[in-house]
Amino acid sequence: MVRKLAVIVPFVTLMASACVAPQSGVTQNAPAPQQQADYNAKQLLLLMDKDQNGKVSRPEFMRFMSAEFDQLDVNHDGELDVNELTALHFGVGHGAGAR
Repeated sequence: MVRKLAVIVPFVTLMASACVAPQSGVTQNAPAPQQQADYNAKQLLLLMDKDQNGKVSRPEFMRFMSAEFDQLDVNHDGELDVNELTALHFGVGHGAGAR
């Protein structure tokens, strides 16, 4: 689960940061955003692709996302609230260490 979170959090963060203007002063050693996005997408595909055909089917995707939702829904009320989503982002409570 920690490995899965290590892929999902950067992936979600990268998707969210696509809406934000790039920062000036980016370090030279940091991978280009597209390279990082490609790497994250490949890692996510490896996690979701249960039949290992190099593609993610709708059922594979839905099973993966359903399991993720269940992991994030700490109070099991069938809804994600801001506290549950914040725990994912900052790795506290149910986040990185709890999986």
